[in-house]
Amino acid sequence: MESGVLAGVSEVAAAFCSVTVHYDCLRIAQTDLIARLTAILDPITPAKRPAGRSWLLPCCYDPEMGLDLGSLSDNLALDCDRIIAIHQQTTFYVYALGFLPGLPFLGDLPPELARPRRTEPRTRVPAGSVAIANRMCVIYPWISPGGWHIVGRCPVTLFDTSFETAALIAAGDSVRFRSISLDEFHDLRASACGRAAFQVAC
Repeated sequence: MESGVLAGVSEVAAAFCSVTVHYDCLRIAQTDLIARLTAILDPITPAKRPAGRSWLLPCCYDPEMGLDLGSLSDNLALDCDRIIAIHQQTTFYVYALGFLPGLPFLGDLPPELARPRRTEPRTRVPAGSVAIANRMCVIYPWISPGGWHIVGRCPVTLFDTSFETAALIAAGDSVRFRSISLDEFHDLRASACGRAAFQVAC
């Protein structure tokens, strides 16, 4: 579909379990497009999920970085150390990148940490913030508005156009977090640590 063989199709966007096809209705009728897509997709055998890379990313859970740990502790009836432990023990699957360049949507968050989004979103979430909502986790690569609960902050740059592949993490990868101190966070932020330092063998 991305090769341009379908006249009138301008963009194909993948999501968690669906694909959106943007098209020009003046160039192709919806019924014709559906028929052509069906002809393309019907013969396809679902492929086995390819093995992605594995990442072990540092995360500072200090209260200065984990802005919502206190309120999550109250709402979940779990102490902060337990929340951090559960978060670190979880191996997250990268379902998709979106919302911001390089922002990974990570699942699945264990049910005991699941909370709806904040009722009042922040207008400014610091870059690197690690946040949770519902059964998902994200890492904000840029300063951005956001309504997720911030549990920590990652010092690793997730999107860098000086690399051939600007986004560090890709759909299909897996991510785990390891706790670091506030001093370690600032040291890593200031260092020129390469991407390979955070990739682990599968």
